[in-house]
Amino acid sequence: MEKVLVIVGPTASGKTSAGIKCAKKFNGEVISGDSIQIYKRLDIGSAKITEVEKENVVHHLIDIKEPDDSYSVMEFQKIGRELIKSITNRGKIPIVVGGTGLYIKALLYDYEFYDEEQVDNDYSDLTNQQIYDLLKEKDPNSLEKIHINNRKRLVRALNVVEKHGKGISQIAAQQKHELLFDAKVVGIQKDRETLYNQINTRVDTMFENGLVDEVTNLINSGITFNNQSMQGIGYREFEDYFNGSKSLQEIKEQIKKDTRHFAKRQMTWFNNQMNVEWHEDADALMDSVEQWLYN
Repeated sequence: MEKVLVIVGPTASGKTSAGIKCAKKFNGEVISGDSIQIYKRLDIGSAKITEVEKENVVHHLIDIKEPDDSYSVMEFQKIGRELIKSITNRGKIPIVVGGTGLYIKALLYDYEFYDEEQVDNDYSDLTNQQIYDLLKEKDPNSLEKIHINNRKRLVRALNVVEKHGKGISQIAAQQKHELLFDAKVVGIQKDRETLYNQINTRVDTMFENGLVDEVTNLINSGITFNNQSMQGIGYREFEDYFNGSKSLQEIKEQIKKDTRHFAKRQMTWFNNQMNVEWHEDADALMDSVEQWLYN
């Protein structure tokens, strides 16, 4: 059974830095567990690690998709498991780093998925708003990740709940399979005030580093807010700026608010869904990892 180190936690908690430190100390390679950093040209808003920040550590599943491509947890599971095997075969430690909880749990556990791609009913007689309202009744949790203008994903989600009698999130939550790997799951947990301050500072820095230009260039190249890549926090909020209903300052504050709420949901998810060993910083985390690897 392959050993896999997993580093989780809310956004802006310091996972990326911890992953680099662990990879350098324990001869590892990083597998990104982020659902937005897979997209090329979505760099600033996704807080994507730079080449300099990588410090020559090999990173996988970053910049592997075009902004108008789709991506699913099933695809992540398949590629991620292949990477775990190949990294292990090279005598290195696979280090999964990310905050997309469902992706990480699907990778580690023997998950079986519904057929998300199969669409039995395209609901061509319904508007986006009507489909959205039906989902709100039947599977409101799915709407946390689906924009009302993303008709394709709305239709898929409604098909799942109509076919299975339960929503995507419910299906995922009910799966309780065994671990496929000898996995050590650690996380970095900050007190709320510290984390929220780090989030606010990060968003300010994103704007200083050119986030507005990044989103503008994506829109000018033909990418729309209906694309899956643009559903992530830090991107989807800009729709109100481009349609003229909000100022840039309002967008910035909305991103901060959405990110804080997301961080809270991440912590709730990890505490309820995974057995995470929490630490205050990377140094404490590495001491525990060293004992797991060598004792």
